[in-house]
Amino acid sequence: MDSSWDNLKILSDPTRVRLLALTLREELSVAELQEILGMGQSRISSQLALLRTVNFVTDRRDGKNAFYSFRGNLPPKTLALIRAAIDAVADLPVMVEDRENLDRILQKRRRTQEQYFNLIAGRLGKHYCPGRSWEAIGHLALRLTPAIDIADLGAGEGLVSQLLAHRARQVWCIDNSPRMVEVGASLARKNGLANLIYKLGDIENVPLPEKSVDLAILSQALHHAQHPQAAVDEAFRILRPGGQILVLDLNEHTFAKARELYADIWLGFTESALHGFLKKSGFTKVEVAGVARETEEPFFETLLASGLKPPR
Repeated sequence: MDSSWDNLKILSDPTRVRLLALTLREELSVAELQEILGMGQSRISSQLALLRTVNFVTDRRDGKNAFYSFRGNLPPKTLALIRAAIDAVADLPVMVEDRENLDRILQKRRRTQEQYFNLIAGRLGKHYCPGRSWEAIGHLALRLTPAIDIADLGAGEGLVSQLLAHRARQVWCIDNSPRMVEVGASLARKNGLANLIYKLGDIENVPLPEKSVDLAILSQALHHAQHPQAAVDEAFRILRPGGQILVLDLNEHTFAKARELYADIWLGFTESALHGFLKKSGFTKVEVAGVARETEEPFFETLLASGLKPPR
């Protein structure tokens, strides 16, 4: 079913066009699509299965959840046909409602994470957090150069940055939890670290100018990003030529309960995935290696990825 006539037949169904319009904007789970469209799971799943058969969408399993996204590498004529079909009905009330519901779902995602981190702010160092081990942090710290400007992206209270600020010229801690920023800034003042500054912001839209830091750190933050590639792209943007990125994150795992317990969006990443994020952003001399493995179930493993922004 790959001819133009068959593609037109696929696009003749309103539900399939609505699904394509939504997945074109965001990767979504079946449950989220149910909530947006107000339809039963069986109906949505059957239409997604048909769209997947003709390679219009792709699916990704993550624990017990299935996420669907639009396949962007379609032939130009097919892609133009799909976009034309969506544009033709974009102003219909049902399509407008779908977009509003999608925005609500995405806001709900962000609120869930923010509520979790606001709740544990001030207590993060006293509670268990996957991948937070001194062994792993030590590997990261060994690669640091003194008297540089650093951005700690998704810093939380700034456990790493509180240590780095004693040697660095300037450290920026970026976090999207107002409470985390408040607690971290208080700790910085208490410890007399005038060069440690906290800013409220998203790691996918970092509130720092381009080419403003020498080192960008994503320590156990990338698996909380809606779009990990966007977060790595932002790190590349704010780094000066020759600057370095360090990513400390969980190896891919199957402990799905981490979503509920720690507000995780991604169940870790494979070494290949981390390597791919950095290479796609433009980093060179990319290296990824396992640096720690916990001794208790579910035996989380931690990976350290690094890369350099080209000098020119």
